[in-house]
Amino acid sequence: MTTPTSTEIPFLELHEVSTLIRTRQLSSREVTEAMLERIDSLEPRLQAFATVMAESALAEADRADSLLDRGSWLGDLHGVPVAVKDLANTHDAPTGAGTTIHADFRPDFDATVVARLRTAGAVILGKLRLTEGAFTGHHPDLPTPVNPWDAGTWSGVSSSGSGVATAAGLCFASLGSDTGGSIRLPSSANGVTGLKPTWGRVSRHGIFALAPSLDHIGPMTRSSRDAAIVLRAIAGHDPADPTSSLEPVPDYLQRLRVDGAPVVGFDRKLAEEHFDAATNEMLEDTIETLTDLGWRVLAVETPGFEAAAKEWTALCGVETAGVHSETYPARADEYGPDLSGLIEIGRGLSAVDYHRLLESRRDFTGRMRTLMADIDLLLLPGIGVGSPTIAQMANLGSDQKLFAAVTVPTAPIDNCGMPSITLPAGFTDRGTPLAAQFVGGDFTEPLVLAAGHAFQQVTDFHTSHPAGL
Repeated sequence: MTTPTSTEIPFLELHEVSTLIRTRQLSSREVTEAMLERIDSLEPRLQAFATVMAESALAEADRADSLLDRGSWLGDLHGVPVAVKDLANTHDAPTGAGTTIHADFRPDFDATVVARLRTAGAVILGKLRLTEGAFTGHHPDLPTPVNPWDAGTWSGVSSSGSGVATAAGLCFASLGSDTGGSIRLPSSANGVTGLKPTWGRVSRHGIFALAPSLDHIGPMTRSSRDAAIVLRAIAGHDPADPTSSLEPVPDYLQRLRVDGAPVVGFDRKLAEEHFDAATNEMLEDTIETLTDLGWRVLAVETPGFEAAAKEWTALCGVETAGVHSETYPARADEYGPDLSGLIEIGRGLSAVDYHRLLESRRDFTGRMRTLMADIDLLLLPGIGVGSPTIAQMANLGSDQKLFAAVTVPTAPIDNCGMPSITLPAGFTDRGTPLAAQFVGGDFTEPLVLAAGHAFQQVTDFHTSHPAGL
């Protein structure tokens, strides 16, 4: 490829900038300096970064260039600037997890996912903002990331900083976390590709938890191909996280091809009951694209998604109360209303009630596995209300229809732990992004990523970028 101009560099896909660095058309330092200058220019407006790690990033870039000088190339992340959500421990920067209580916490080790990115040669530009404790609301004393497509449009929940930074060309990939939708919702809102892996596929060691049995760590990127590159680097068993899977890690990048004609399940009744008109129109357009690819779209009945979404809050609340037991209620006055409200739900639940929720979760997971045995992928939207505004989302707690539209496509997939990919799939009348979601069975990331790549080979939604940046 020809060497891009300085204005083109920020919106290259990760694999493209990787090729330019590997072939020495650009140095890692040149790319890193360009990204740091861009962050310096746009960060006052977008508020995506909790911490910019300029000094260490430049040192990592120089190290990457030095290795290339000696003929050593570490792989597709070598010298590529990325950023991580500020709930992943970094030994050389604070990890505040969107809180004020932990704002000055300096861990003495890297989270496994950060260590693996560094081992793969990535340059860590900084730590990205998130909601308080990775729940739904930003702490009232901390900034909220601004959607680069439209300042009045919601930027998503927990991984909002990751979505904003990736969409705005402030990094070539980011890490997010997903407990109830926090990779998929910001990916949808900001028009990027987000992968929620199977629970246990990626280590959670060194990650500030929201609800450990629901938490997933995954990449947010410009494309499915880029997501495959990042997942390949961070996936795999970790002795420091005994819940991480022993399942072998395939070479996702080498398996970005769909064999045969996948069967895609779609629950039209669920869509008509819970998703708005713009979302349903996008889903019908997506089905048309899949049909043109020769894929078979099959009508299915999903197993109790609305009930699973409602139960998610209480399940999450119990685990979150445990995570915060050392600081809540002892320092309750330092918490924002959303996180403290969730903890109170968890603290107020009886053991009998919690047992019933666990039984319901196991039942739902079993029925999802039965469903996925008959199809290859399940089609859902990334969010069930098309690109909501900040004003709309202010009513999330009181508007049950809105709550269902947001949580029904996302929270149940965390309950059962299955992998999914969120893909840009259209635009609203005001030019903001819409997204589709492909869900796969346990450990079918190769298929999920290949399906995303196939979709992006025949559509160009993922190549669009916010204007004026």
